[in-house]
Amino acid sequence: MKVYRRLLAYARPYRWFVIPFFIFTILAVIFSIFQFALIIPLLNVLFEHKSGNEILSAPSFSVSTGFIRDIFYYQVYRLKAISPVYALYFITFIIVCAVLLTNLFRYLAQRTLIKARTLLVKRIREALFEKINHLHMGFFTKEHKGDLISRMNSDVFEIEGVAANSLEVMFKEPSMIIGYFVALFSISTQLTLFTLVIIPLSAIGIATVQKKLKRDAKDAQASIGRLLTIMDETLTGMRIIRAFNATGFTLRKFSRENDFYRNASLAGFKRREMAPAFSEAAGVLVVAGILLYGGSLILKNGQSAAGIQASEFIAFIAIFSQVLRPAKAMVIAGANIQRGRGAGERILEIIDKPIEVVDKVNAIETNGFHHSIELQNVDFSYNDTPVLKDISFTIPKGKTIALIGSSGVGKSTIADLIPRFYDVKGGAILLDGINIREYKMESLRSLMSFVTQETFLFNDTIFNNISLGRPDATEEEIMEAAKIANAHEFIMQTEDGYQTITGDRGIRLSGGQRQRLCIARAVLKNPSILILDEATSSLDTESERIVQDALSKLMEGRTTLVIAHRLSTIKAADEIIVLHDGQIIERGHHNELIEIEEGVYRKLTRMQHIA
Repeated sequence: MKVYRRLLAYARPYRWFVIPFFIFTILAVIFSIFQFALIIPLLNVLFEHKSGNEILSAPSFSVSTGFIRDIFYYQVYRLKAISPVYALYFITFIIVCAVLLTNLFRYLAQRTLIKARTLLVKRIREALFEKINHLHMGFFTKEHKGDLISRMNSDVFEIEGVAANSLEVMFKEPSMIIGYFVALFSISTQLTLFTLVIIPLSAIGIATVQKKLKRDAKDAQASIGRLLTIMDETLTGMRIIRAFNATGFTLRKFSRENDFYRNASLAGFKRREMAPAFSEAAGVLVVAGILLYGGSLILKNGQSAAGIQASEFIAFIAIFSQVLRPAKAMVIAGANIQRGRGAGERILEIIDKPIEVVDKVNAIETNGFHHSIELQNVDFSYNDTPVLKDISFTIPKGKTIALIGSSGVGKSTIADLIPRFYDVKGGAILLDGINIREYKMESLRSLMSFVTQETFLFNDTIFNNISLGRPDATEEEIMEAAKIANAHEFIMQTEDGYQTITGDRGIRLSGGQRQRLCIARAVLKNPSILILDEATSSLDTESERIVQDALSKLMEGRTTLVIAHRLSTIKAADEIIVLHDGQIIERGHHNELIEIEEGVYRKLTRMQHIA
């Protein structure tokens, strides 16, 4: 139950719903018991031949349930003395009132619980989403997107249906059982003790059934995550799948995972449905035992030996039959809790992950960018795999530094370290002579804009995609940024201009158009530091020319770090740094590097026919 205690903590403060829920539940239980207790006087009115004249006077007042019972019987027999029909009307009226009040307070209790339930789910979902947004970038390279969506969606829904319902089981059902047993003890201690001996025997069987439910549920939830991943990859890569005739392979992959989910779910359903069925059968057996035991006492030895009248015995059975309902609800809840426990553990697994890149307690705000960015003996590794080794260079303000090298040498890693998407493992990165760890991340990143090879647009309007970094930007500022990025012309040719929806990941636009919108987004932010990571590598020649022109306008007067495979785009850089195996092997201006005999940069320029 440790998992549920942690999850239920998100519904705090408890007092806002526990106290009213407890009050309404107790009142519902009292009136529920009362309506069944009325069976006794009802049967007596119908079948007992005792005269109402035997009730001589009203009972003396006292603060006890006995006084309430005696005053009620006094009124019943007083009316019966006048006419048994009057007594019947009176009892029927009281029963109807008791039923109405029972359901009224039950509704109020449920209404109070719904507030707690919605609050619980809201806070869990927000906590999960907030944690995902603060985890370091390396986390997203290891986790499947579909699995994260599954935890945010199906696992949270599972908690909503299970953990939230356990709130009701925790408070309501035990209260009802206790109330019913108080009534049962007041009717017959002997019969009630008999039921308490039999009930634990059925509980043992139910506990045995529930043991494997958690494992089945966890397997099913993990499988949903894998299914969502397959669906996401299929929808994203539909063009590639069809181009390579891989539809059959994709269908088989999906079918195998779907079969696994079905089998895991089927096993869980079988065990979960076995618990209430076992509980129902056990309840019937207990009632049968009461009938045999109590009935035999009355038939063989008379009412005095049994200690109860026939009407009380019938009321006892009626009340005990109501004990089975909350008992069954608790059994079903127990089965569901085992199922939901797996979902809860998957949620807490994300919530408990440490945030590796965080602000220092006394982190400071930047006051702008004034001098330089300096990398001092920087080392970095992913897990235990070294990526950067003793990297040192400086990016002076207003200068353009270019990084080149083969794929996997650490160029993009350097670009990710400067805004602290990751933290260095060794060495330091300084901004104006101060370690970037001393700055607040939000303040540090406010100085920077990024244009990467992977263009990402939200399924929103062009206007909102450009204004991402500055939601308060005016329409004139948005249009000016688009003009600098060579995007205004094509935007005005779209159906709704700046209010055109770009589609999922900008699918309604071409690659060059998407890239120009990303550049416009960077222009609007007006950054001091610009990071360009393969910004034109995936474009055709015509689109590259337009985008490169937009980038040149964006780079004017800004400190720029450029990562490029196409060396023609970096010839004018103030310094070119060549990386190999995570280390700097060459550095200098274009004209200097092409003079190095057997130099890597010189070989690359010859391969790309660059003079």
